Amino acid sequence: MKEREELLQRITVNPAIFQGKPIIRGMRIKVENVLALLEQGVTVQDILEDYPELEPDDIRACIAYARHLVANEDLSAVRVEAAQ
Repeated sequence: MKEREELLQRITVNPAIFQGKPIIRGMRIKVENVLALLEQGVTVQDILEDYPELEPDDIRACIAYARHLVANEDLSAVRVEAAQ
């Protein structure tokens, strides 16, 4: 639990940067962008090479943040289909 909390502290929000979207350690790098790169199959190593100011724990923090959101989400806005 403590490790996850420490990772999540790397994710910040600043209304003056990207209209308050979650960013990494106050930098102009959105969590959303890192997750999109991972979704596209870009490796962690490639992301770190393209963004040398990032650290491996920043990537882990993005994943932890996404997991935290999913674990605490409200499904009222999602169309749920019956199992067949």
